[in-house]
Formats: sequence, C-alpha cells, structure tokens
Amino acid sequence: MGIIDLFRLDGKTAIVTGCSRGLGQGMSVGLAQAGANIFGVDYFPDAAETKEKVEKAGVKFSYFSANLLTIEPVEKIFAEAVKAFGHVDIVVNNAGIIKRNDAVDFTEAEWDDVININLKTVFFMCQAAARQFIKQNSGGKIINIASMLSYQGGIRVPSYTASKSGVKGITMLMANEWAKHNINTNAIAPGYMATDNTSALRQDQERSAAILDRIPAGRWGTPDDVAGAAVFLASPAASYINGYTLAVDGGWLAR
Repeated sequence: MGIIDLFRLDGKTAIVTGCSRGLGQGMSVGLAQAGANIFGVDYFPDAAETKEKVEKAGVKFSYFSANLLTIEPVEKIFAEAVKAFGHVDIVVNNAGIIKRNDAVDFTEAEWDDVININLKTVFFMCQAAARQFIKQNSGGKIINIASMLSYQGGIRVPSYTASKSGVKGITMLMANEWAKHNINTNAIAPGYMATDNTSALRQDQERSAAILDRIPAGRWGTPDDVAGAAVFLASPAASYINGYTLAVDGGWLAR
C-alpha cells in the first residue's frame, strides 16, 4: 500500500456532529472526498447543503436531528448510524456553542449550557463510540474539537475556556485507556476561524485587526483548513497518534 492510500477512507462511516455549517460541514465534505460515508448530526430539521456536498463526492449521507445540550440522543445516534451504514468507524465531536460575558457577571445558565454540549456530551459521545468500536472489534478514530482556549485563558468566555481545556484533557485520558483497543483518540484545536462563533469578533474592527496581527498566516482560517487535519487523524496514516491535540491555527500559538 502506497502512502497516499493510507489517507483513503473508502467504506468507512463517519459520525460528524454540528455537520450543517462551518467547520462541521467542512470536515464532513473532506471525509466524504476521502471516501467515507457521512452520518451527520445537528439540531436543524435537515442538513440539505451538507448532504448535497457530501453526495457530490460520490458517497452516502444520512442525517439525524438532535439537541446535544443533553446526552439523551447519544444512544439513538449510534443506533441510527449502525442502522444506516452497518458500522461506525470515525466519530467527530464538533458540535459546540460559546457564550460571551464578563466573568464577574457570568450566569449559571451560560455556564451549564456550554459545559453540557462542549464537554459532557462530547465525553458521552466518545464513550458510546468506544463501546461501539470494541463491540465491532474494529478499532476506530475519535476526533474531538478543542480550541486555542485549550491552551490559553481568553477573555469573556469562562465556560468555553473551561470546556475546551477539558476536551484536551479527556482526549488524553481516553487515549490512555482505549489505545489498547486500537482506538485513536485525538483532537483538533482550530485557531481563529471565519465561522458563526467568531462573527462578533470579526465585526469588531479593532479586535479583528489585533487578532490578524498576531496570526503569522495573516488571515482567518476556513473550514477547508480543518478538513485536511480531520482526514489525516481519521485515516490509517495517523494510526500511531494518540491523545494529541493538533493546532490548526495559522501559527497563532507560535507567536
């Protein structure tokens, strides 16, 4: 098998949460172009645009609408994915939210909502993935979405910082426990991306200029920038990478 073949995902099934737009859509399309069928999850009634893009790549797309603010849908997600495609090989935990407020004014609801979807649901999605991979005796790939705030404190986003620091931590823990089952658990830490989560920052000219001034690449990232990292970590080429959080940040952390 040549090195390029190690990046192929033909016949694999990938669950991608938050698949309808932004980074989730970009990763869904990237995985599809590498050959994986996509089981998309989001809270919208459908993901028509993602479905079109995925099917254009010549693979299948199935969709499940779920509110991931609770873990109630987790078991159903995996049952439906197996029903649709027969097996699960890759899980990308991308769905997440952010709440902005001064720490001195931050509310319990702002804390709980972010922690629930960004950290609690992510853990239980990973747990369900590991159980499925072990049941299949197939191994598998788990990719969590971390953040620059897995490494830094940030401002006005206390629950987001806590959740993304937690994602980096549990990614390492799960790698320690599950690598023996041929399960690779890793994370991607996107830098400042042109997505809905950063719309307020990009509209603030002073803040946007300060951010861009620090990024060596000199631009906001795009979903395409993250798609390649997702394909790599989901592929056999990354079979000896465990518990690592890969920054895709245009050089932000190096500055």
